[in-house]
Amino acid sequence: MHDIKFIRETPEAFDAGLKRRGLEALSPRLLSIDAERRRLMSESQEIQARRNKAAKEIGAIKSKGGDASVLMAQVAADKEAEAVADAAAKEKEAELESALMTIPNLPASDVPDGADETANVEIRKVGTPPSFDFKPKAHDELGVALGLMDFDGAAKLSGARFVVLKGALARLERALGAFMLNLHTREFGYLEVSPPVLVKDTALYGTGQLPKFGEDLFRTEQGHWMIPTAEVPLTNLVSGEILDEDKLPIRMTALTNCFRSEAGAAGKDTRGMIRQHQFQKVELVSITSPEQSEEEHQRMLSCAEEVLKRLGLAYRVVALCSGDMGFSARKTYDIEVWLPAQNAYREISSCSNCGDFQALRMKARCRKTGEKSTRPVHTLNGSGLAVGRTLVAVLENYQQADGSILVPEALKHYMGGIEVIAP
Repeated sequence: MHDIKFIRETPEAFDAGLKRRGLEALSPRLLSIDAERRRLMSESQEIQARRNKAAKEIGAIKSKGGDASVLMAQVAADKEAEAVADAAAKEKEAELESALMTIPNLPASDVPDGADETANVEIRKVGTPPSFDFKPKAHDELGVALGLMDFDGAAKLSGARFVVLKGALARLERALGAFMLNLHTREFGYLEVSPPVLVKDTALYGTGQLPKFGEDLFRTEQGHWMIPTAEVPLTNLVSGEILDEDKLPIRMTALTNCFRSEAGAAGKDTRGMIRQHQFQKVELVSITSPEQSEEEHQRMLSCAEEVLKRLGLAYRVVALCSGDMGFSARKTYDIEVWLPAQNAYREISSCSNCGDFQALRMKARCRKTGEKSTRPVHTLNGSGLAVGRTLVAVLENYQQADGSILVPEALKHYMGGIEVIAP
């Protein structure tokens, strides 16, 4: 969420940021609501001060045996007027907060301008895509031929965009998750967390999925929401907290199931495991002071990249343009892994610095030792990595001419000695 004080003091900068997002200027409307809210608050406070003064005068008159009925009638009228002004001020407060909740974060100054993914900027390529002396097959064709990837069975159970993995592929998925968690906790200092995957409305408001993107989520009949990413519960662990800056950054990681309705993805990646309603992902979340967040962003990106380096998968890093970033992000890097069957790089991780945007929504603050004043923390999140898409990349990059799959060296320990996955 945006700080109305910032908008009040720098409306031109605020609107310029929105323009880079492809949005119209909103400061005139927001400032109009804010001005009326402040006027009503001032009116309420003036009436209250007048009532307090009158109450003292009434007391003085009565102590002398005088008649204070006229003044008492005025106090009663003022009490009613104060209640009206106070209620109107609260309505404007709610209107302002509702408007602010639907406005995306402003892009950082070094984010490339552009309307969509065509304006994203490649930062670097790492690794060399494998060459084959045969036509490489897609992961779903490989998995089905192995007898270990069942889309028909999943459709019978749950419908489209689900899969059942069996045998060695189920184990490979488990191996990838364990490998990623061990890497991030043992070598990069992230704290492993096992959070709930059902959350309340407030958690999704805090990280920015609500109120604008409810159609992208699944909701239970009891009112809980199924998380689209572990970013939601991990980040919200600090909601409403005042953190000691000396103990920042806080780094957390979790392997969870994630659930997305893919409402805006009709017709996209309908085959295979690229875009599913349920998938596993290892998430990275950092809570930092404002001064730490840019360096932490680069560190988080390098942690996610290391997974692909250890697996021997070629990838590239892309800086997203202002029009392609997620709602809560002020700066995002995507990591795209090479998929031979598509002859293209496809997203496998997004690492975003959200600045104080989520912290303002969650009321998460930090304070320096010995100081009374507080300020919003900065929050960052990234995939480290999406397990399903990593499995896709392993299948396609390590396939053999006979349809078998070599197990990457980094995963052999987790696969109980299995070196080749064959029918």
